[in-house]
Amino acid sequence: MVKINGKNFDVSGKTISDFLSTTNYDVKRIAVEKNGDIVPKSAYENTVFKDGDSVEVVSFVGGG
Repeated sequence: MVKINGKNFDVSGKTISDFLSTTNYDVKRIAVEKNGDIVPKSAYENTVFKDGDSVEVVSFVGGG
């Protein structure tokens, strides 16, 4: 299990891109942190989740 934004998901062995394709996140407007490190967007397709990973997906919201 992988904890993403405080909830457990069974995505071990899948990539960040695999997970994001099942969500409504706008990839252009998010940042992904895995185990305390920001993951570059260029690495989403190659970064594989492992059991016990802790992930935060943060959306950027514009305002004024």
